[in-house]
Amino acid sequence: MQMTDTVEKSKHVPDRVLPFFGSDAAPPKAPENVITPENLSSHAESLPRPTGYRILILPFTHSAVTKGGIHLSKSTVDKEKLSTVVGYVVSVGPDAYSDPHKFPEGAWCKEGDWVIFGRYAGARFQIEGGDMRLLNDDEILACIDNPEAILS
Repeated sequence: MQMTDTVEKSKHVPDRVLPFFGSDAAPPKAPENVITPENLSSHAESLPRPTGYRILILPFTHSAVTKGGIHLSKSTVDKEKLSTVVGYVVSVGPDAYSDPHKFPEGAWCKEGDWVIFGRYAGARFQIEGGDMRLLNDDEILACIDNPEAILS
């Protein structure tokens, strides 16, 4: 009986766990050279221009903090970015959606849209500031409003 009382007194479970960066510090920000939909204009000169019927896509980056407050490692966030099927349309080639037989309804997407594409679609490449994808115009599967609503 006395042993149980001693064990229960020594167990202390904290009511919360402080983040790794300190309790009163702000979460770390993404480096300024990372390309996001918000800062595309500042990286415009370094972005490739798609030719022909290709579309330049910026893959969606999941948050580094889960809804439950768990901070994900950089490698986990990078793996999620590689496997994502959601992206932001950065630019559209001059011939994209120009075939009236293939696209009788017109373009499926335009610059500034969030789209879904096949997991292995397009060509992946890296530039200073992040990963990008070049897709053919017919590899776009759907347009969406909220990229966070789609789970890879």
